[in-house]
Amino acid sequence: MSHNRRTWLYSPFFIFSIVMIIKVYMSWQVIYDIGFSWKPLLTELPAIWAIFAIIELLASKRKLGIYLAVNLLLTGVYFAVIMYYKYFGIIVTYHALAQVGQVGEVKGSVFQLMHPSFLLIFTDIVAIGLALTFSKKARGWASVSAARFPRSAMASLLVVMLAVALVTVWQHKDVINEVRQTEEMGIVNYELYKVATSGKDDRTVAISEVTPEAIMKLKGNTPVPAGDKPADWAAAQGRNVIVIQMEAFQNFLLGLKVNGHEVTPNLNKLKDESVYFKHMFQMVGQGNTSDAEFMTNTSLYVPPIGAATDEYVDHAIPSLPKRFEKAGYLAATFHTNDVKFWNRDKLYSALGFNYYYDKEWYGTEDTIAFGSSDKILYEQAIKEIADINKSGQRVYANIISMSSHHPFNFLPDSVEKLQLPEQYEGSFAGNYIQSQHYADEAIGLLIDKLKEYGLWDNTMLVIYGDHMGLPVYSLNDTDRELLQSILGKPYSYTDMLNIPLIIAAPGALEPEVRMQTAGQVDIMPTIANLAGIPLDNEIYFGQDLMNHTSNLLPERYYLPSGSLINDKSIFVPGEQFKDGVVYPLPGDPAEAPYPAQSEFDRALKLLELSHTYAKSLPPAEGHVPSGAARTSNQTQNEGD
Repeated sequence: MSHNRRTWLYSPFFIFSIVMIIKVYMSWQVIYDIGFSWKPLLTELPAIWAIFAIIELLASKRKLGIYLAVNLLLTGVYFAVIMYYKYFGIIVTYHALAQVGQVGEVKGSVFQLMHPSFLLIFTDIVAIGLALTFSKKARGWASVSAARFPRSAMASLLVVMLAVALVTVWQHKDVINEVRQTEEMGIVNYELYKVATSGKDDRTVAISEVTPEAIMKLKGNTPVPAGDKPADWAAAQGRNVIVIQMEAFQNFLLGLKVNGHEVTPNLNKLKDESVYFKHMFQMVGQGNTSDAEFMTNTSLYVPPIGAATDEYVDHAIPSLPKRFEKAGYLAATFHTNDVKFWNRDKLYSALGFNYYYDKEWYGTEDTIAFGSSDKILYEQAIKEIADINKSGQRVYANIISMSSHHPFNFLPDSVEKLQLPEQYEGSFAGNYIQSQHYADEAIGLLIDKLKEYGLWDNTMLVIYGDHMGLPVYSLNDTDRELLQSILGKPYSYTDMLNIPLIIAAPGALEPEVRMQTAGQVDIMPTIANLAGIPLDNEIYFGQDLMNHTSNLLPERYYLPSGSLINDKSIFVPGEQFKDGVVYPLPGDPAEAPYPAQSEFDRALKLLELSHTYAKSLPPAEGHVPSGAARTSNQTQNEGD
């Protein structure tokens, strides 16, 4: 073998090109499932070779070390894209670095999503590291790698590869669907493009455009005529309002039987006695559970990038807690995790809660997942609400459940579980069903405690799911088959995004099943109407579900940008609006009509108006005290 040929074959440029090609195909197989195609090479390799050419031109010493560092960086990018896609169904960008501190709390979820084959992407890094550590011959590679290619050749390669990468990016910069955009640009090109255009994600309009009339028109609704009382206005006025946000609870669980056993017997009974919205859909963003809390209390959409608890909590946000406080209520929120998780301490200040109750107050009794169990959560919260009522104050309470958290393997052996068929044991879907069965059992305890403390007939109880638990993108063949067997059809986006909404007000609301499309931004105006809290001329983006039946829900996360849910379907755009995909809503015909271009444009405009409004609000002030301090003061006062 000639010296020049040997130098080329052993060069880091050649070796790491082969390594990166393998990793490109591994990543694309997980995300796009395309088999063999030339597209990964045509889209990924130009950016990679441009980076390698820069190394060859600039690195005179320690060139091998720089290649190793770049290899590790690019491998980290591909691995992060794989893992993020398997849960969220979208392509991660550098913005997610803001949530790196949360990974320790949800490491169980990370491990559940991580198929052992994904770790093969790090094989070369481990192998090269071991070889360089223990083999003198391998360490000799550093001297071979120091050989330089002709600068003119590397400069020419850099110019050509940069030109190809830039043309590829430019041709697809207007693709709406980020997953399709990444496929057309290439993952490295896409990530660099998002860094270069970061400010463009923060589009706003003139604040003068944000009016109740404009929002109503974009949503396609007409206001209740002036002077007329809305339907069910103040039907539950004067009652406590208790809002239960159920962790990862999806609608298909209600009424579901497995092996002859009801998965959710308590919620089944409750929905038959309540107003039940069957076509309710999640609208959360990167903040997941905390985003659901935000939307429920503000009727604003989540931000275009990041979690609401990062992007909006420095602003004083009009909210349900503030409106209820004006009506003479005490507003409190209950959660058994640390209040600083997902910046909830800032969130609760921005929303204007009077007190928060977190792990400091609950302790660690009967721990499931990240804190005390749902049963402890409900038992202690209802007791506290009863004590506040004794002081003459009504309560607006948010109670955030957590025991059924992904990856759904937190239940101790002492918990009584459903008797599931053998094929469910140890499966992701089986663990999910068991966790939600426990969550339903805890709801039964909640209802019993409300009755025990004499609160049941003086309470409006609102229950909804915060977000999906079973991502379409991360299910294996066994889980898909199990879900299809219990649903009677393939598990799809409509099943994944569909969460329940149940509103119970004994003696005030007649039981009813409502089939209209609803989203989490609609909870706030619906509660306000039923509680007799006026929202006249205020800015909010949901609608009172007791008075409006047509709906338009723009989605930001779990579905690509431009996705929307209307009265008939879920729409996901392709490269543009015209080549999208339509998924019929549950129970609707197999083929739903394609949405109008105007509907698509209106959905995007609604998101812009909401972001503009949230960013225009004044700075948040004040600090929400812990319920532990309130309880301590109350005990001291009772002792005095």
